[in-house]
Amino acid sequence: MTLWEAVLLGAIQGLFMFIPVSSSSHLVIAEHWLMDTGSLIPGPDTPEMIFFNLVVHLGTMVSVAVVMWRPLRKLIAGTVRELGWVFRRRTLRHMIHLKLMLLGVIVVGITGVLGLFIREYGTEAFATPWLVAVFLLVTAGILWWTDSVTHTWRGAAQMTIMVAVVIGLAQALALFPGISRSGITIAAALALGMHRRIAAQFSFFVAIPTILSATAVQSRSLVGHQGGFSIGADAYWAAFIVAAVVGAFALWMVLTLLYRARFRIFAIYVVLFAIFILIFQPDLADPPPVDEIPVEEEQDPEASLTGSQR
Repeated sequence: MTLWEAVLLGAIQGLFMFIPVSSSSHLVIAEHWLMDTGSLIPGPDTPEMIFFNLVVHLGTMVSVAVVMWRPLRKLIAGTVRELGWVFRRRTLRHMIHLKLMLLGVIVVGITGVLGLFIREYGTEAFATPWLVAVFLLVTAGILWWTDSVTHTWRGAAQMTIMVAVVIGLAQALALFPGISRSGITIAAALALGMHRRIAAQFSFFVAIPTILSATAVQSRSLVGHQGGFSIGADAYWAAFIVAAVVGAFALWMVLTLLYRARFRIFAIYVVLFAIFILIFQPDLADPPPVDEIPVEEEQDPEASLTGSQR
């Protein structure tokens, strides 16, 4: 893998990890395009590319930490503080941050269980070009619908187990090629009445353990690997840095457009991308692991994931 190829793949990962247009499909097409042009990049199942995927995903997690530093810090600090309240026998309804953390665990747990089930039967059957195009059109419809949501009432205090279960189920559907993880989880949260800001923040927060867990599972093959990698350290570092920088910009853009209810611009792009797949019929078998996190405008400007008590 050359340095420019690492930069290209890192940029694609950082950009499409957060933009709700299905990152896995874009990565597959990019890798096949490179191979078709004579690139000698390793195959997706080789230890080099598995480690490469781990590196770029860690880069995008840096993006989340940077862009969402303030609400993330409040969530962590609030959880630590409220853990001390447990011994004072306060009810969980008064521990907003701790409750959000526990609900996040439920989301990740449901996604993990369903993910193992889906992976057991494989998603290859759904990776034919026309079916991927259909899933992309479903994503486009979801994104178009999110801009029409006007009635939101659920704040952080109104988060329930039912909400976590629905979001976990929605997140698991993103394992199918063409379904955007961030798009479908945010849409599910909006459908349950969550404020746009809360829906966005919660979706991206649960993305951190979800993506890291999925990447870790797929990185198990690295255990016991002996010998060096054909990809140089400079390529890994370049991909990591580019994924972090581009990812930060993409996440900021997605949050801005979500808060302003401007997701239809992504819906139009997804439709065009689906048409491209139907016309050119690219080989989408063996898609690379993991998808991405999105967002919209909020009815109540005071509502936030860590601040709304209504």
